Amino acid sequence: MMARSSATMFLLIVSLSSLHLIDAQTPIPPKYDGFPYKAVRGGLLSDSIIVEAFFDPVCPDSRDSWPPLKRVLKQFSHRISLIVHPFPLPYHDNAFVSCRALHIANKLNASTTYPLLEKFFKDQEKFYNKPTHNMSRASVVSHIAKFMSKVLGNSSLPDIESGFEDTKTDQAARVSFKYGCSRGVTGTPYFFVNGFPLPGAGSPLDYNQWRSIIDPLLNHTETRKGPLHLLV
Repeated sequence: MMARSSATMFLLIVSLSSLHLIDAQTPIPPKYDGFPYKAVRGGLLSDSIIVEAFFDPVCPDSRDSWPPLKRVLKQFSHRISLIVHPFPLPYHDNAFVSCRALHIANKLNASTTYPLLEKFFKDQEKFYNKPTHNMSRASVVSHIAKFMSKVLGNSSLPDIESGFEDTKTDQAARVSFKYGCSRGVTGTPYFFVNGFPLPGAGSPLDYNQWRSIIDPLLNHTETRKGPLHLLV
């Protein structure tokens, strides 16, 4: 009798736990998270190596990892596809707002997303914890909105400000963070190649390191003749 009661209680606990997990599941977003790079905005090149990068716009290591990766992308533009996922680190005070800014830019004009990311990398010291320590959150948002308008155009400032009031952009930034967590991302930069995580998470990779990863994959990829197709 005791064994049967214990078994019944165990099954009840498992059932309740399962219901809790179902209720707590993150809603599936309408599209895949992240920002495709340049020529592949309509989709991913079907025969390409797929690189996924998790970046925090105000992370120095994310900043330092971008130039060598961009060099590789430029060199093998028709063989590599890139998706950048914004991943705000909680110990960077303005990380979430800057990631949300990328979503706003992508919504207003997708061609400005990467220029804005590069602008953050170039001037990210302005948004470190110490320089903004005495600023209210509203002041930081206003500061970043004006910062964004330098990339998107001064006339876009009202739309940018409206973007920060739109709960959808807040949700999009949250989904990006939750997506990174679901992939086991613990810091930035964090890279996946063809779905597999690279070692050394949280540290930049230089050009030679990227070539040591990419070259063997390129050598095993059949060279296609004619136009490449897009996965849409």
